[in-house]
Amino acid sequence: MKTRKLGSSIIKVSEIGLGCMSLGTDEKKAADIIHAALDEGITYFDTADLYDYGMNEAIVGQTLKSCRDQVILATKVGNRWNEARDSWSWDASSAYIKTAVKDSLTRLGTDYIDLYQLHGGTLEDNIDEIINTFEELKKAGYIRAYGISSIRPNVIKQYAAKSHIDSVMMQYSLLDRRPEEWLPLLKEQNISIIARGPVAKGLLSERMLSKLNADGYLDYSYNELKELLPLLKDKLSPRKMNETALQYVLAEPTVAAVIPGASSVAQLRENCQAVRSKALSSEELQLLRQLTKANVYHIHRD
Repeated sequence: MKTRKLGSSIIKVSEIGLGCMSLGTDEKKAADIIHAALDEGITYFDTADLYDYGMNEAIVGQTLKSCRDQVILATKVGNRWNEARDSWSWDASSAYIKTAVKDSLTRLGTDYIDLYQLHGGTLEDNIDEIINTFEELKKAGYIRAYGISSIRPNVIKQYAAKSHIDSVMMQYSLLDRRPEEWLPLLKEQNISIIARGPVAKGLLSERMLSKLNADGYLDYSYNELKELLPLLKDKLSPRKMNETALQYVLAEPTVAAVIPGASSVAQLRENCQAVRSKALSSEELQLLRQLTKANVYHIHRD
């Protein structure tokens, strides 16, 4: 599996990582998927303290314990479960981040986190305090690099200007091209994109039509998708849909990794095969851009 550099750090991640949120709480099933990922050459595993009340971190950490020095562990902070565990609130205070990182380290069974990410963020946060806290954690050796997981342009701009983040995780796919507006800024600041949702909830897979619903997807209506999806498959034939989807996102050099989730070993292996396929040609890329919308964020803007 090819690797790419993460921002300005010395960390290299596999072009496809495993988004661990979809692993579930069946420890054996989750471990089977993680071991299959390792067999495929995946080195980047992305979890969060929010997932399954921290159980996801524990499963990931335990399964990867024997090869900890060969993988890149990423997790996130900021969403805080209440005592009843029926809802969570946003807490990006320095005190909470410093407590949460130690809790994550314990659950992951490691003494350092490779990539620690703020799991959201607003302009109402004390951004300078957050940045200082992450820098302190980095200096203390608790984390190797830090980034944010955000789709809000005004938040991304603030962190790009003020911090030394190495990555921004954001939803990016053929059906959600909104991040492309910010590619020049991220490239200029040497900040990598970690692309979640690259197959758009299965719409960009062989099961595309079964994933359609009446609400459509973002600014695509149901009828638009019903026409577009078969057209994409036909125009890019003999490529499979997930191959087209993943290769489109990876065609952008600013992207360090795509992290589709996987709820089965078969699904994981299918995505890895797609990432190993031939890169899209300039003609294919141009065609895909013509057929799809250059979406733009209309909220959370300065």
